Amino acid sequence: MKFENPAQDNPIDQLRVVGRAHDRIDGPLKTTGTAPYAYEWHDEAPNAAYGYVVGSAIAKGRITSMNVQAAKKAPGVLAVITAENAGKLGKGEKNAATLLGGPKIEHYHQAIAVVVAETFEQARAAAELVQVEYQRERGAYDLAEEKPAVTTPPEDTPDKKVGEFDSAFASAAVNFDATYTTPDQSHMAMEPHASMAAWEGDKLTLWTSNQMINWCQTDLAKTLNIPEENVHVRSPYIGGGFGGKLFLRSDALLAALGARAIKRPVKVMLTRPLIPNNTTHRPATIQRVRIGADKEGKITAIAHESWNGNVPGGPTETATNQTEFLYAGANRLTGLRLAKLDLPEGNAMRAPGEAPGMMVLEIAIDEMAEKLGMDPVAFRILNDTQVDPADPQRKFSQRQLVECLRQGAEHFGWSQRNPKPGQVREGRWLVGMGMAAGFRNNLVMKSGARVHLDPQGGVTVETDMTDIGTGSYTIIAQTAAEMMGVPLDKVVVKLGDSAFPVSAGSGGQWGANSSTAGVYAACVKLREAVANKLGFNPDTAEFAEGQIREGDRSVALTDAGALSAEDSIEFGDLDKKYQQSTFAGHFIEVGVDRATGEVRVRRMLAVCAAGRILNPKTARSQVIGAMTMGLGAALMEELAIDTRLGYFVNHDMAAYEVPVHADVPRQEVIFLDETDPISSPMKAKGVGELGICGVSAAIANAIYNATGVRVRDYPITLDKLLKGLPELV
Repeated sequence: MKFENPAQDNPIDQLRVVGRAHDRIDGPLKTTGTAPYAYEWHDEAPNAAYGYVVGSAIAKGRITSMNVQAAKKAPGVLAVITAENAGKLGKGEKNAATLLGGPKIEHYHQAIAVVVAETFEQARAAAELVQVEYQRERGAYDLAEEKPAVTTPPEDTPDKKVGEFDSAFASAAVNFDATYTTPDQSHMAMEPHASMAAWEGDKLTLWTSNQMINWCQTDLAKTLNIPEENVHVRSPYIGGGFGGKLFLRSDALLAALGARAIKRPVKVMLTRPLIPNNTTHRPATIQRVRIGADKEGKITAIAHESWNGNVPGGPTETATNQTEFLYAGANRLTGLRLAKLDLPEGNAMRAPGEAPGMMVLEIAIDEMAEKLGMDPVAFRILNDTQVDPADPQRKFSQRQLVECLRQGAEHFGWSQRNPKPGQVREGRWLVGMGMAAGFRNNLVMKSGARVHLDPQGGVTVETDMTDIGTGSYTIIAQTAAEMMGVPLDKVVVKLGDSAFPVSAGSGGQWGANSSTAGVYAACVKLREAVANKLGFNPDTAEFAEGQIREGDRSVALTDAGALSAEDSIEFGDLDKKYQQSTFAGHFIEVGVDRATGEVRVRRMLAVCAAGRILNPKTARSQVIGAMTMGLGAALMEELAIDTRLGYFVNHDMAAYEVPVHADVPRQEVIFLDETDPISSPMKAKGVGELGICGVSAAIANAIYNATGVRVRDYPITLDKLLKGLPELV
């Protein structure tokens, strides 16, 4: 099915099942511990051996010698695989550094060997016996040191210019210019990167924890130099990903190599201390924002430039995405700069681009509002735009940012905020309110599904879409139930298998909308097959209560027997005709201890406009989870770099701080009533990443309102507040 024109009325609009709050249908399996994760497919891959990964002890250089003889002779050891004996390996498209290093070393903890043994403990003990000598080379590990030399944009991301920014900024009645930093951050998903591999002849089955099944399948086939059809990837349950499991990683490759070497199933799980340096992370940024406005507060010039570093071939953090669209202004400049660093690969983490970009832009907007003497909400509303600022003929498909801000301000009690910083005290606490806009572009991706109707009237959906804890099983079941007119408990959903039609996968906030649209397309075909078989007009027949109806005639679906259909949704060029984005208003109240600088977030509110909400219950869970990640990014999350040796020091959950229940206050989420027929037949958009975009800045702005201390370097730890706090009397 091609989606080339705005959606008209369709069966989803009935909202008998879609759009209603339903418990996650996979919930009982997960809460009882019976949902098998990647490391746990013991029944299907019995007698599995264990692989333990050896990571490089240097960040840049070469291996001059590697002695594995003692490891091979250790009790229980079945094989030691290195780049020397792994056979000729290719390289997938989506990983920048090679997944099995040697002799060249590209980053710290790059995998250089896997020891395979009968037990995990034996493999771990033997890995300690691998003796490696290195020739260390000087590396670049500090973005701040490399930034001055990086003045031109990458070839694939040129600067975007509208009007004449320099002259408009110079002549503005009021202007603002500041630089901010965001740190490297780790995904820290609950389930580590884990895989189990088994070969049958020249065909490989891989059970893994991966968000994008097709990407994993194609890149693993390329790396192993085998046909894509010889790789079967299964990932039906994933314990969190946040972008860290979008791509093929070393656990999958090493499990496959180990299983091929010993001709037995092998499972490999990356230990927690290995993950931040061995896999990917959100890269640090240095961002400069300049804003010019007239005396009434209308923005006349806005520029946002961002620097980040990465290994050669690693992507740029697109932190200026939102600045292209969020506010009006005739003269504009956005630009990205990429420095070469020898740190581990930086890549996608929840809301890549907008998350770190909004951390900065929405502080700068607050600072500009203060300079103008304007309320921050009013300043944002004044500079709203209903068209793409770079192309005024191109409208937004839906844009309710102003309504998000107004509803949020009213619901939160914004009018009670004292605009003068440092004035509100409750005992030892300085209390403040802050807010920020939220923005995330709406992305869609071709998605397919296969749908079966059985003689008992049950519906089974098969698609390689994944569920990383987001509720994919449930919203896909809701879509099929709505389309086929059956109760939700008559739908079985099978996900995360490369034998199924290729879907969007979980990432980029594109998964829910795209994958359900793919199920919609397949169900349209199944409805046609049922109608034709039972003598109905598929264009006018109604599917409801387990029946197909038209006029006075109705027939049970069971009379159609067994039928199947498969189709994909293919998106046309509506994204070129309309700017498609999602919007939010984030409002925060904090307390700051006036003696210690301790920050406690007291209240959080998100008002979201993100198209049709397919399941308000699971969508709310996604947003409050994102809000919690935004809290962590604001106050505690930071991968600390040893800039002498080039690695992340706090590479485990003991030292890398994330929010816990005691840090999370009352959270409220309001979804505006919105449908977006430009987006998909579901008239939905993504919401799971929108919830993080702007939260950190709202916290930073609340801290400033409470204390009068403006912090431009994340995370906002107490040492950055203490010097500026009011003196105790």
